[in-house]
Amino acid sequence: MQVDYEKMYLLRIINAAMNEQQFFAITNHTLTVVAQDASYVQRFTSDYILISPGQTMDVLVSANQNVGQYYMATRPFSDASAMPPDNITTGIFQYTNSDGGLNASLITLPARDDTNATNSFISRIRNTNVTQNPPLNVPTGIDRRVFITIATNTVPCNTSQCLLPNRFVASLNNVSFVFPRIDILQAYYNSTGGVFTEDFPLNPPVFYDFTGNLTGFNTRAELGTRAVVLNYGEAVEIVLQATQLGGGGSHPIHLHGFSFYRVGSGSGNFNNETDPSTYNLVDPPLINTIHVPGKGWAALRFFANNPGVWYMHCHFERHSSWGMDTVFIVRNGTTTETSIRPPPSTMPRCPG
Repeated sequence: MQVDYEKMYLLRIINAAMNEQQFFAITNHTLTVVAQDASYVQRFTSDYILISPGQTMDVLVSANQNVGQYYMATRPFSDASAMPPDNITTGIFQYTNSDGGLNASLITLPARDDTNATNSFISRIRNTNVTQNPPLNVPTGIDRRVFITIATNTVPCNTSQCLLPNRFVASLNNVSFVFPRIDILQAYYNSTGGVFTEDFPLNPPVFYDFTGNLTGFNTRAELGTRAVVLNYGEAVEIVLQATQLGGGGSHPIHLHGFSFYRVGSGSGNFNNETDPSTYNLVDPPLINTIHVPGKGWAALRFFANNPGVWYMHCHFERHSSWGMDTVFIVRNGTTTETSIRPPPSTMPRCPG
């Protein structure tokens, strides 16, 4: 990247990796975070950022060091039992008229399993639109609460397809999502039966020590194409609870169709009696991908004001392909403007 001395640059960063969150930094340069997921945040400076797959972050960097060449570097973060390769990928932050040769050694990034660095960075992200007009519209009176556990599991596998009697799947509330042959939006709009059911569980089927030692615990999951149905305009709270099933670890959970407020997160098992008192309802960041810490939980809120069929999934490709997904259906409101638009007349029809 070519830069001019004493100029400031806006870096629009996206994590295009498939399966890992990433630390990113530039040697000898401070990063100023100004936006995440296309929403402004209270600007703060940091030596590094942590960004999830599919997530975007806007960062200012001032070219105020000695003219030369400096490393830009990224490395994966994971707190799961199966660690990714500790690869550090680099680029060059190069000043105009530099003589060549690097002016500094490779920056020291947080360790690939540094949960303190991860949680510290995420905790600093707060919404900037507190006193501006329009003000934040954080839901307070909640109409629909959904508590979702996140896990990797196993299901029986035919010996003609697998070397072992079981294969890996992933689940939300112990339901491993099965992708239908007909998309759910068309099936819902056309009232086509047999494609999905509207009975995704709003709570896990069994409560246990989600973040404890689960050695020997039954890891079987159910297979299904099950959706959550919301009424238009409902204030929704979703608590996402990481578990230690299948090795645990953090998860970046993405919801299509909405930006939502990250109102809280914590370690251990979510306590519905005490943890809501720790929520940030003053300046929570408005995002579309939320970091659920390993051995912990995260809470989000939004208004169901976008009618349609909306996919929620882990942004680790392997987990999404294994079934760590579900669908939220928002019913129509009372007007044309609050109802699903009809498909275009030129849209190809599904065969059969």
